[in-house]
Amino acid sequence: MLNRLRASPWVRTGLLAVVIAFCVYGLYVEWPQAREALADLHWYSVVGAALAAAAGAGCFMLAWRAMLADLGSRLTIPATTRIMFVAQLAKYLPGAVWAFAAQVELGNDYHVPRRRGATSVVTALAVVLAVALLTAAVALPLTSASAARHYWWALALTPPILVFIYPPVLGRLLDKALTLVKQLPLEQRPSARGLARTLAWTALGWLFWGLQAWLLVRDLTGRGTHVLLLSIGAYAIAWSAGILIVIFPGGIGPRELALIAALAPIMPRGAALVVALVSRVVMTVSDLSWGGVGIVIGRRARRASRRGAQAPTPGELEADIQIT
Repeated sequence: MLNRLRASPWVRTGLLAVVIAFCVYGLYVEWPQAREALADLHWYSVVGAALAAAAGAGCFMLAWRAMLADLGSRLTIPATTRIMFVAQLAKYLPGAVWAFAAQVELGNDYHVPRRRGATSVVTALAVVLAVALLTAAVALPLTSASAARHYWWALALTPPILVFIYPPVLGRLLDKALTLVKQLPLEQRPSARGLARTLAWTALGWLFWGLQAWLLVRDLTGRGTHVLLLSIGAYAIAWSAGILIVIFPGGIGPRELALIAALAPIMPRGAALVVALVSRVVMTVSDLSWGGVGIVIGRRARRASRRGAQAPTPGELEADIQIT
């Protein structure tokens, strides 16, 4: 019953509407503080946050490319950009599988076997989640004792996820999962070197996404680098909450609520709500911008393919010359 409810687009859309309604109500209740916070927010901080969000997304794209290459499929950066960011636009649709399916199918257009594409997407997401939880587990306790007690579950989830992405364990688990769904095992398992590259790009991506949150928090608190660590940890735990509660498209709702709660030690609720909403807008702009780049790359590739198909072959040129 729960699975059927979770898969129902009507249920998911209804829940999303409820969350948006509560956010609007919260903004109404906190409007005096929110209005003051919006007045204190500078345009250059919002632009900087947008650039940091886009840079972080680019790093996560390179992390997935490294994972895919380690599994045996090497793609160019333009091809990887098109596959990942066009597919990511589907995460805003009701349903948890659309972005996943789109990324696998677009990868298949570039001769990436579906089981390899699916494995790379799941593994890269697990790495992103593991680094996020580890970041939150390290950063939040160092900035607030109450945060350590409140987000104990991040500490609890981190060890099993780290065990999961350990290369020998990961390879066996992936082969077992493929066997259960009646698929052949992977041609090659993830290696330590490939996983290290994936982790490096993922960590850099989280640094940029943390900076995105910090630029907004710094503007409203005026505390500078004193809130850097908390901002990074707060956004990491908020993103993790959004991705783990899969029933909400794009993590809309849980991410904002978790971010407001994590920022409570350093700013009033109204200002934290502004940070959460502006951060959501910034991340959405990043998704749309990267998605637009991916669409342009796809159109150029199709045009080049058509020109190549219409161009005469050397044999046809030789025949034309002989006829002439």
